[in-house]
Amino acid sequence: MPAMAYIGRFAPSPSGPLHAGSLVAAVASYLDARAHQGTWLIRIEDIDEVRTAPGAAQDIIATLRAFGMEADGEIVWQSRRKELYQAAFDRLAAHAYPCGCNRREIADSRLGLAADGAALYPGVCRDGVPPGRPARSLRVRVPEPGQDLIVFTDRLSGEMRQQLAAESGDFVLRRADGYWAYQLAVVVDDALQGITDVVRGADLLDSTPRQVYLQHLLGYPTPRYLHVPVLRSATGEKLSKQTGALSIAPGNAVAAVEALLVAAHFLGLPMQRAQSVDAFWKAAIDDWAELLDLRGV
Repeated sequence: MPAMAYIGRFAPSPSGPLHAGSLVAAVASYLDARAHQGTWLIRIEDIDEVRTAPGAAQDIIATLRAFGMEADGEIVWQSRRKELYQAAFDRLAAHAYPCGCNRREIADSRLGLAADGAALYPGVCRDGVPPGRPARSLRVRVPEPGQDLIVFTDRLSGEMRQQLAAESGDFVLRRADGYWAYQLAVVVDDALQGITDVVRGADLLDSTPRQVYLQHLLGYPTPRYLHVPVLRSATGEKLSKQTGALSIAPGNAVAAVEALLVAAHFLGLPMQRAQSVDAFWKAAIDDWAELLDLRGV
């Protein structure tokens, strides 16, 4: 039987322009797709419309193009796919429940923090929203302790294990403001786009078990995962729009090549120079394929 065709994606959140940290993730995902002779897609993850900056998505797409990264298919926008997330939630209804708790109440419960740093949900509304309290969000019920182990393999980090009840808790599928949560949207989109390989930053490694759990509930296949290191500031913070990361839009071809080389070096590629963007990608794809072969991934 022939191997499944590779389909990867880069899925930026348009809360600001592309910066050096997001360029690293874009380069890694593009290199992996090209090294596998696969398809590379772009998905604009604008489901959180409150944080979406006007024009940022178009700016990101134009910047990727300037760096030589063109999508192999139609660009998908999460804000235009809400009915798909509703349909998926309808299939999960037996595993979900309304919740009337707010963030402060959850934090005050002092149960500890989930793997991604969020406060663990204390389960107040598991058996129904308390009288007199309106429902705010929708949560999915995770399995009971002893039945809640999620195991998956990351191509770089190896086998990853998480006890959902203790390390995640029941998590949100639809937020109090009415927007669908990232965890549900990304699972639905990856499945419906046929994504076979997810290459993204290691800051999302701890949220992957929740996505695998939703994949199991919905009957979706689990893609292969590769979480690459994230670029950090001099103070150790992950570079992001929230920490003031600056736009990395190249003013010319020379600047584009220099930025790409910085990203390649961070990812462990031995490249020293390239005469053009096209020359960079030709050499970098070969180096990436060799690096993966050396690591056995």
